[in-house]
Amino acid sequence: MTEDLMTIREMCETYDVTPRTLRFYEAKELLFPMREGQKRLFTKRDRARLKLILRGKRFGFSLEEIRQLLDLYHVGDQQVTQMTRTYEIACERLADMESRREELTQAIDDLKEQLRWGEKVIASMKQEKKAAE
Repeated sequence: MTEDLMTIREMCETYDVTPRTLRFYEAKELLFPMREGQKRLFTKRDRARLKLILRGKRFGFSLEEIRQLLDLYHVGDQQVTQMTRTYEIACERLADMESRREELTQAIDDLKEQLRWGEKVIASMKQEKKAAE
């Protein structure tokens, strides 16, 4: 059984997170490590949950959404509800990310146009200054 357990240090090294992050996820009831005195021991279940938390965060899910999705694991319908809700939220996230990408692309194009205009204005001002000298 102990080979299935990981210390907080091992979790941090394996998943590139800080102890503070793990304690925060525990406080938010996303992880439930076992306790041996002051020592936290993380099970395979905790590791699987942490992988899902990190993936959800990467995709822009809120911690509350992640917690609710993880809680759906225990509904008892072979995770149909959990997978369906995860899929729905992922579709929403994708639409949001694509929308933000389009807005960012437009902002980049606008800024490039402004920079081209600025270059012309600066060049013109330099020519006028030379002509005046």
